Amino acid sequence: MSAATRRLFCFGLGYTARALARALIAEGWEIAGTCRGEDARRELEAEGIAAHLFDRERPLTGAADALAGATHLLSSVPPDATGDAVLDCHAEAIAHAEAIEWIGYLSTTGVYGNHRGLWVDEDTPSIPSGERGRRRVAAEELWLNYWWGHGIPVHVFRLAGIYGPGRSALDQVRAGSARRIDKQGHVFSRVHVDDIVAVLRASIARPNGGRAYNVCDDAPAPPAEVIEHACELLGVAPPPLVPFDEADLSPMAASFYADNKRVRNDRIKGELGVALAHPDYRTGLAAILAAGG
Repeated sequence: MSAATRRLFCFGLGYTARALARALIAEGWEIAGTCRGEDARRELEAEGIAAHLFDRERPLTGAADALAGATHLLSSVPPDATGDAVLDCHAEAIAHAEAIEWIGYLSTTGVYGNHRGLWVDEDTPSIPSGERGRRRVAAEELWLNYWWGHGIPVHVFRLAGIYGPGRSALDQVRAGSARRIDKQGHVFSRVHVDDIVAVLRASIARPNGGRAYNVCDDAPAPPAEVIEHACELLGVAPPPLVPFDEADLSPMAASFYADNKRVRNDRIKGELGVALAHPDYRTGLAAILAAGG
């Protein structure tokens, strides 16, 4: 199949899905997908993406027609308290989209829960520590069961903390919102959006239905260290180091500190042949800055 005949449909055209869409458009792919508001739809259509409004309360109008001819499907829609809105609303339409040869579901490394700073890989049991993680585990199971039930190759991508142009520690420092929170021994894994795109494209080229992939860089690090390096790159003084117990974080922000783990990425390298463009936050932030970000 030539690239000109390939069509990707994205449920949820957010930051990561749009990065993938732009890369594929440059190669002649046709892109369509969903967003939640009229402003976003106009922005997407200006980029050459056929955009449709969708959420649980507003299912995709004419789903069969929207999915007709789609050869690849990506879902980045997070599960809610009820379940996975994409499958709840449109499982049948996806099953009847006969041209689909690859499905990707964007999940999170939060499914592993807390491992007290130890390493985890794709074979580590999913024992999430919070409600959002439990919803993700349930959603992964729904998508993988869909693969077994319908025979369309489904792939799960467990993303670490996403950063990239317009969404990095550099932007936080410039906006004056950067904080250095100190929680002894705590690290996060992260990944540059360009490397996520590289992983997705490698999987599209080499489908392996039912497979899960950790998508992260090589160097888990404390978030305070990343902020300090961003300040160094920008030539400004770093914000003061604040002990975690004194940080007065919102419940959402504090929840990210509930899990402490280092995430292995050997599978994307060994099975998909991906060579990370940004193997750590230092190279990633430097690239963003060099590109004018």
